Amino acid sequence: MSLKSINDVLDVLEKQAKWQEEPFQCLLKCWAEIVGATAAAHTRPQSIQRDVLWVATSSAAWAQNLTFGRSPLLVKLNQKLAKPLIDIRFSTALWQQKPLEPKQQQILPHEHPSYLGDEVSLEDVTPIIQDANAAFKTWAKKMQARSHHLPLCPRCQCPTPVGELQRWNVCSLCAAKQWGVGG
Repeated sequence: MSLKSINDVLDVLEKQAKWQEEPFQCLLKCWAEIVGATAAAHTRPQSIQRDVLWVATSSAAWAQNLTFGRSPLLVKLNQKLAKPLIDIRFSTALWQQKPLEPKQQQILPHEHPSYLGDEVSLEDVTPIIQDANAAFKTWAKKMQARSHHLPLCPRCQCPTPVGELQRWNVCSLCAAKQWGVGG
């Protein structure tokens, strides 16, 4: 039995640790580039377990949105990693609020796929209507005028924001049905 110096043993242990951390460290370096700055501000990769990446999200909405788009993310991540991932799981469970940083980025309305581009003006604000039928008629009239210029969903023929069609090729309701979300 040969005895090795403590430096040799520590060197071997250090190399093993680097080898085990390498895929995750590589992932951390390219995460913002792959998901984009906005999504990166609301997500934090936590670990890789059994070739599944676990990511903490700031809200359930972010977890759901990223779950819908995880296939393209997997493809992009696997191009950067030596050992491919088989899935990505998003959860709010591991999210712990960090102290606010000066460069914290907020989501802008025009970045959401359902953004219509209409700004609410003071003319759009109506006085409170006491009658439920009159309030509904007022609301229906505004919604009809607002959606008049929108393209139609190819599946259900409902007016759909352009961003939804670009992202999912259908409206958000048809996309949810397609993915089996919401019954």
